[in-house]
Amino acid sequence: MSIKVDPAGAPIADRLRLEREARGWTLLDLAARSGVSRAMISKIERCEASPTATILVRLAGAFDLTLGGLIARAEGDAQRLVRAVDQAVWRDPASGYLRRQIFERTDHPIELVRVELPAGARVGMPAVSYARIRQVVWVLQGELVIEEAGTRHELKTGDCLGFGPPANTTFANETDTPTSYLVIVSRS
Repeated sequence: MSIKVDPAGAPIADRLRLEREARGWTLLDLAARSGVSRAMISKIERCEASPTATILVRLAGAFDLTLGGLIARAEGDAQRLVRAVDQAVWRDPASGYLRRQIFERTDHPIELVRVELPAGARVGMPAVSYARIRQVVWVLQGELVIEEAGTRHELKTGDCLGFGPPANTTFANETDTPTSYLVIVSRS
């Protein structure tokens, strides 16, 4: 199975612009709502910069979307049956984190995401990421450290963690081998 990664980010850039314009927002409006600078948003929309996972989460949150919802909209309407070859894949340019959107539909309360976190990688997600969702992480392979609201959770293959109230969270692979995990999201 081949993985489709769009290094230019054109579908995401187009979707960000469409979401912003559909709301009648200026770049400054989106910057104020997301905490991402107007200059960075402009660069992303013009495909001059690749957004990190943290930036995309902030932008998605401003639109009242999950990261998966934003990526799914960028990839087009999802069907009930999602073939592996059609699952959207996105790589965080900062950490190398690879995110596969297994299932996401706007009319369904559950979202499934598989993440591969390279050895030594860390990804921080702001509390806004969890504002309107409930989330569970299940480690498929390797070890994962989740720092959530000042609490450190060390997970190994097969371990599962249900998240608490929205908090700034860091996902870290402190080992020298890749880690993969499944994220199950329920929209509230």
